[in-house]
Order: sequence, then structure tokens, then C-alpha cells
Amino acid sequence: MNEEKRSVGAAVRKVDSMQLLTGQPVYVDDLPEPHGCLVVKLLRSPHANAMIEEIDASAAMQIPGVVAVFTYKDVPAERYTEAGQTYPETSPHDRLILDRHLRHVGDPVALIAAENEDAAEAALDAVKVKYTVLPAVLDFHTAMDNETLVHPEDDWHALCPFTGGDPKRNICASGVEGEGDVEKVLSECDIVLEHPFHIKAVNQVPMETFRTMCDFDSNGRLHITSSTQIVFHVRRIVAHALGIPKTSIVVEKPRIGGGFGAKQTAVSEVYPAFVSWMTKRPSKLVFTRKESLEAGSPRHEMELTVRLGAMRDGTIRAIDMNVLSNAGAYGEHSWAIAGLTAHKSIPLYTSGLEAFGFKFNVVYTNRQSSGAYRGFGATQGMFAVESTVNELADKLGMDPLEIRLKNSVKEGAMMPAYYHETATSCNLDGCLEKCAEQFGWKEKFPVRVMPDGKIRAAGMAMTMQGSCISGIDVGSATVRLDDGGSYCLMIGAADMGTGCDTILSQILSDCMECPLENITISGANTDRSPYDSGSYASSTTFVTGKAVTMAAEELIEKMKALASKILGIPAEQLVFEKNAVYTQDHTKCITAAELADASMNGNEIPMEVTRSHTNPTSPPPFMAGMVEIELDPETGSVKILNYNAVVDCGTVINPALARIQAEGGIVQGIGMALTEDINYDAKGNLSENSLMKYRIPTRLETGRLHVDFAPSYEAMGPFGAKSIGEIVINTPAPALAHAIYRATGKWFRSLPITPERIVMEKGD
Repeated sequence: MNEEKRSVGAAVRKVDSMQLLTGQPVYVDDLPEPHGCLVVKLLRSPHANAMIEEIDASAAMQIPGVVAVFTYKDVPAERYTEAGQTYPETSPHDRLILDRHLRHVGDPVALIAAENEDAAEAALDAVKVKYTVLPAVLDFHTAMDNETLVHPEDDWHALCPFTGGDPKRNICASGVEGEGDVEKVLSECDIVLEHPFHIKAVNQVPMETFRTMCDFDSNGRLHITSSTQIVFHVRRIVAHALGIPKTSIVVEKPRIGGGFGAKQTAVSEVYPAFVSWMTKRPSKLVFTRKESLEAGSPRHEMELTVRLGAMRDGTIRAIDMNVLSNAGAYGEHSWAIAGLTAHKSIPLYTSGLEAFGFKFNVVYTNRQSSGAYRGFGATQGMFAVESTVNELADKLGMDPLEIRLKNSVKEGAMMPAYYHETATSCNLDGCLEKCAEQFGWKEKFPVRVMPDGKIRAAGMAMTMQGSCISGIDVGSATVRLDDGGSYCLMIGAADMGTGCDTILSQILSDCMECPLENITISGANTDRSPYDSGSYASSTTFVTGKAVTMAAEELIEKMKALASKILGIPAEQLVFEKNAVYTQDHTKCITAAELADASMNGNEIPMEVTRSHTNPTSPPPFMAGMVEIELDPETGSVKILNYNAVVDCGTVINPALARIQAEGGIVQGIGMALTEDINYDAKGNLSENSLMKYRIPTRLETGRLHVDFAPSYEAMGPFGAKSIGEIVINTPAPALAHAIYRATGKWFRSLPITPERIVMEKGD
């Protein structure tokens, strides 16, 4: 294709942008409700740990419009997990649809199904419950081997024995690994730093809360429409929870109003599915913002102790990490997330590293269960490791940029702490140098006291992520030649605002050498789509995108085979160019439109291909981030002036969408670092259960954001691309902590760093 007409590399607008701009119905709650659709509400536990002694729904059933009230007596007794992971899930099967034992404030007590909202709300107040309140485990530091067990039941089980769970000790998961003699290397180092870091849970806060609608198709199958990242996993989870065949369920997603990992957990789907299956009527459940904050799937709270050993010349020789993670009441994603705290942070410093160690324990507590959130453990690990490296630079009197350039992983290096994978594409040094130049690091790094007494300072961090789950994630694509020479692309990945529908269409457009307008894309539906693990682990562009290229290549061969029949010329003597098949001398041509017509009459060569792809490795993207702040020493307020970031995500398929991804992730990271706070009272009630109390940053609080790219080329990715979805959230917290230290002389090793803490505390 002519270079100036390529789709890959072009900043084209999203394929659904006009629908969104004009307010057309695209989300779950916009869709017309089926006739007779029931409103589903959840009665939730007011206690952090309690047993239901008596439950009486008779008064609720007398309310006009109430159709059913379900309790723990009505549901299957088979435990399951809500985690959207490839089967067999590494998350333990530790929950029931409704349980007599309630394990956190907000745990479901009863399911209400009513004809209208008012009746459902009235029924919530009418159900009478007598509880036996039990001691609660609210502090994850005291959870392990506590006499109070969060999961005392005997039917707790895990499908993967290597995850190290032991519910009789309140351990959800555990693990130990490493390489080299950490203690010996540390003993030989000139300087050893050791500190604990505390990262609180934070909420994803997508625009659209959790919501699901259920109906029945013409064959009597349960049809679930949900705001989810994982349609195929939802089908399996619901089938398991309800004890019904997967063939009885079809799951699809419309446009998703943001997910950020929250919707990699099946938070809302099981409840209306159960109501519909039992009542044989359509149903719909929409979480309030309060429910989403109190009973969602926030980032895991963690305490990470990092030991780092280095020489006086700045060579980092050993890193050791010990992680304590808070699963909350249930174990979704806990093992995988805890593991990645080290796997996505320690490998950054591969150049001089001689040894590393890593140990983690994930414990159960009586708080809402945690789950996947953009960054998936790397965010917590990066805050601890990058903060420690910044402290090392300070103690050695070195520029933190130079210490990173000296120790950072280089292309071609094998990374022991990253599953022994090789950095096949790495321009991390390029990211650091370009970011420093654009930011003006040399000028901004020195601390400056302004005439009004405010202090300007700068901080930095670097990070890596992954591009899939190595050897596990499956991405699939079906490409079909349609009437008029257009193409239909069917995928199982979920566009949740990331623009993956657009990105994958751009990839196919270049493969078929046709205008982007010739591509139509059909989103995730378990009946229509080829199997896909779902949109998580930053895998869609890298894994599903590669499946698109593979399917396109095979379809081209089929088109050449059909053209061969028509022209009477061997297929190997034909070439595909500009959406048409030519003879090698270009004297004869059959267009894609003509081939589409020919395929519909007396043809046995299908003009449709499905390809699945999994990658044995997960080539990391890399990123550098630098921030300039202005801090008021009297009030502790931190004003962000500039945030510069440079990303190596391989070939940038769509610069506009990649830049938006980066800006959004940086803002989320800023919120995690400075404003977003979660606190529980002595009874386990969440204090920040509304957006009046849970402070996500506004655009006015994030300063000037500047994002650029320093591409490498990843041969395993489509057109050389890697991922960008998760990496972008990881640098703000350590960079801001660094800048605040430069301004105040205080290291803050716990988040968020609020103005009150800056003024009143001595630092951690």
C-alpha cells in the first residue's frame, strides 16, 4: 500500500466516535429493556463478618410488584470464582451466589426481583434478617494465622495447587522464588537500602458502573448483555455458579463505559442471570456508584518491603522483595497480581543484577474483595522499587537519570526476574533520554524556591509492563470477504474505550490494502465471535492483532485460489495488491468485489478465515515519566506543573489513541499518588463510598501532560507493535514521591501523599 495511505501509524478517529459524540444508545442502560424486565436489587450485609441466623422475606413478598426474593437457601452450593481468567483459574473457588456466612460489609444477603424500582427498593427494607455478628479481621497485617478465619468452610478449593493457598491460615495465595545468593551479594554491597512501602486499595471508577441485563433468545437460552471485558469467561463463570450447561448461555457486550480491569471480574453478571433462570423472565441489575465503590473490585492493598544493594558507582547488584497483599473477603486474581509486583519491576535493573529474591503472601480479610486494576500488581511493585532507586541516587549523590541509564535493561538482555525472557525489543534508554530532553530535566531537577515561598521540584521514574500472559492468552479473529469487496472482522476482544476496534480495523486495512471504510467490525459475542481470552493483560493489540494479520494472510491465499480458478492461472503466479488479485505482469486483475460476487455462485473456496494466536513470550513495553511540581510548604498542597512521558510500545498503530491511553493512565496514577484514599472504620464500613468523598483528580489538577514515543520494533507483534494499555499508570506515584522528597526532604513510602501528611508527618 502507498505509504501515505497506510492505516497503521495514522491518527484516525475511533470507529464508534460519531455514535458517542451524537449520544446514540450504545451502553447497557441505553438498550431497550425486554418486555416484562425485572429490576434486580441486592440486599447487602451491614456487618463485616456475620452468620445469618434467620431471614424472613414474607413481608417483602407482600409488596405489590415484588416477584421473588432469593436467599442462601435457594442457590446452588457449588463454590466458584468471579475472576475472569483462562481456565483453570489460578483464583480459588471460594464464593457462593448467596452465602449464609457474610464476609464483608456489602456482601449479598438476598436477591430481590420486582416489576419496578420502587417495589424493589421497598422490598430491601422489608426483608428481615437476624445476624450473629462475628469478630472481623480488618487489618491485613494481623490476618495470617488469626484465630478468626474468613473462610472456615471445608469446600474451599483451588484448581491450581501451585498457588499456595491455605484458608485455615487465612492465606489466599503464596509464593517464593529468586535467583542467585541474595544475602551474599547484599553483604558485598557498599550500600543496602531497606524500607517497607504501603499502597492502599484504590478504585477504578469507570464512568459506567457494573451493569447486566438478561433475557432469553428464540431457543430459550439465557442471553446476557453486560458491561464486561471477558464475555467467554463470564459464560463459564455463570454456568458454573448456576450449575447449568455453557450451551444454555450466550454472552455479549455492547460499548463499555470504561473498565480498567474492574470488569475483568464478573461482579454483576451472576445475580440477574440467576433471577432470570429461576423466574424465566428478563432481568436487569445496575450497580449504584455506592455499590461499585463498596462491593466492586479495587486494586489490592499491599505492603512491600524492598531491599536493594548497590556499589558506590551506582551499580545495582541485588534486589529482594517481600510482599503482603490484602485479598479482602474473596481471592479473585490474588495470586497472579501478587506475582507480578516483582516480575514487572525488578527486571528493569537487569544490567548489573546478580541476584534477586521474591516472596509473597496474600491474606484474606473481612473487607471487600480486591481484583484486577490497570497495572495488575506492577503498579505497586514499581512504586516501591523506583522509590528505592531514587533514594539510592540521592544517597550516592548521583543524578537519578544517570543511575537508570547505567542499570536499565538493554535490548537483547535476558531478564531472569521476567521468566527468563529476552528483551527482544527495548528502547528504554531512548525513552529516558528523549523524556529528559523534552522535559528539560537538567534545568528542572534542581530545587527552586519561588518568590512567593513555594517550592518547585522534579521527580522521575521508569517502568515496564507486558504485552500478554505468555503462552496462555489466546486472541482470535475471523475475517470474511463481503459483498462489494469489503471485509467483516469478528473478534472476541472487548473495546472498553481503548479503541481496540479501531486499532484492529487499522491492522486489517493495511493487510488487505484497502481503505479503513471497507472494514466493518463485530464485537464480542460468545455465539458469533471466535474465542478470545478477553481484553486484559494489555494483550489485545499484540495477541489479537497478530491473529488478525494471520487471518488476513490466509484469506489472501484463498482469494488468490479463487482468482486462479477464474483466470486459469496457477495461484503461485498471482499477487495480491491494493485489494485485488493481479497477474505478475499486471495485465489481468480481479478486484475483491468481483471475487466476492464469484464466491456466491458455484464456489467451494470459503472466503472466510478464523485464526487464533498465542505468544510464548510477552515482550515488555517501556516508559519514562518525569514530573515537575510546585509545593506550598505552609499548606502541603502539590500543584502539578508538567508531566512528560515517553513510551516504547513498539510500532505505534494509532498515535492519537496511544497518546490518549497514556494521558488517561497518567491521570489515574496521579490520583492514586495524591488524592484517592480508602479508609474503613472499626466495623468494616468504607468511608469513601461516594464521589464526594473518593477524590479522583480533575483535569484542572493534572497540569500540562506531554506524551511522546520512542518506538522499537517487536518482530512478534503485528507490524512491530507491543502493548500500551497498562504501562501508562505506573510512573506517576514514584515520580511524584520523588519530587515531593526533593521539595520537603521527606520520603513518603505510603500512598496517597495528601497535603495533611506533607505538613504534619515527618515522612516514612
